Amino acid sequence: MPTTPTAAQARGYADRMLVEIAAALLDRDQRRYRVVCEQVYASTLDQRAVDDAVSHALEQAVQHAWNSNWRPVELDHTLRRFAARAGAPKSAGNWMAQLLTDVTAGRMRVHDPAAVDPRWTAELSVLDATVWWTGDDGHLAQFGRRHSLDRLKVLGGAFELMRWLYQELPPLERAGHAPGSPARQRRATSEATDGADRRMLDRIRALLAKAESTDFPEEAEAFTAKAQQLMARHSIDHALVDAASGMSDGPETRRIVIANPYEGPKAMLLQVVAEANRCRALNFKDLGLSTIVGFGPDLDAVEMLYTSLLVQAIHAMTAANPRADRYGRNDVRSFRQAFLSAYAHRIGERLTEVREEVDAEVAAAGTDLVPVLAARSEAVDTAFEDLFPHRVSRTSRIANAAGWASGRAAADRAELAVRNPLPAG
Repeated sequence: MPTTPTAAQARGYADRMLVEIAAALLDRDQRRYRVVCEQVYASTLDQRAVDDAVSHALEQAVQHAWNSNWRPVELDHTLRRFAARAGAPKSAGNWMAQLLTDVTAGRMRVHDPAAVDPRWTAELSVLDATVWWTGDDGHLAQFGRRHSLDRLKVLGGAFELMRWLYQELPPLERAGHAPGSPARQRRATSEATDGADRRMLDRIRALLAKAESTDFPEEAEAFTAKAQQLMARHSIDHALVDAASGMSDGPETRRIVIANPYEGPKAMLLQVVAEANRCRALNFKDLGLSTIVGFGPDLDAVEMLYTSLLVQAIHAMTAANPRADRYGRNDVRSFRQAFLSAYAHRIGERLTEVREEVDAEVAAAGTDLVPVLAARSEAVDTAFEDLFPHRVSRTSRIANAAGWASGRAAADRAELAVRNPLPAG
């Protein structure tokens, strides 16, 4: 007469089934994956044992993605994008993304918070990745009740999430370090230097926040120009210190999520901001991500300035009122696509002018700046070429002349060249 397995035995059986699912996914054996999933659906094992095994397997799948250099906000963004492209209802994409966030929070419990990259911790905060479930029912059962989903639906979502994490995500270049991976060795800096850097970045953030919040273009221009000027000087200060000491952390890599709509012009804006700040950027259109390569202070400047300029560009774009053409057409999408493209192009020109003015001021003060900046640019170019030797360039056609003219005019109104005395930060 068969006996009922103990709780430990049931968990062991369930774990073996989930290990088999993961192995099938890694081997890309779709038939074996489907067969074992059906065995889990039909299992008479204790549901809590099965659910706990599924939760553990999901955490392993998330760690696998982290080890392939995927970060939490990138996974959330790409999963929602994948679900939308697959034709899934928005509600399905939302609860699948929430399941991923919960699994992320669960996995973080095995890592020492003190050893986690602060940028990683900030991303978890943005996603609100917290362990909210309690009690004896386990996460999946409580997740189902919270989202009004039956158990088979939750299990199906968990298996599909595992499949996506193991099979749909290409490995990415390293950008920071994931929990459980070794941190990049950095040269030691003094508390005074770190404190000065923080104060400078806080001052820049405050200026950009003022630029975003004002309704007056002249004020936005002044605040943004002052911020760019401070960024350029901050970058030069770091370059000169590195050159004098003969030590440097070298170029780093970061990624930025490029969200719909108008991903192309947004990626273009990031690229011109990066180039104006001695960085290089590459957009992965299929993933909705862009990678930037540069020295740390320059990457900080690119991230802050891009975020602020995107807010300002969208504000200007929505305020623009495209008129119908002579045929009575009023294509808002093509107008806005052209607007943002022109805005990005013109802003790139203006940012470069500001940087060159600051470079000239420093050089005029007797600083031998040219070889220092040339060496850093060469280091960035080399790192970029090593990472992306087979990149492909794309061009886009602008189909709305009115949008292009309006976007360029908006960028001119927000021109960033320092011509007049600027407000104190």
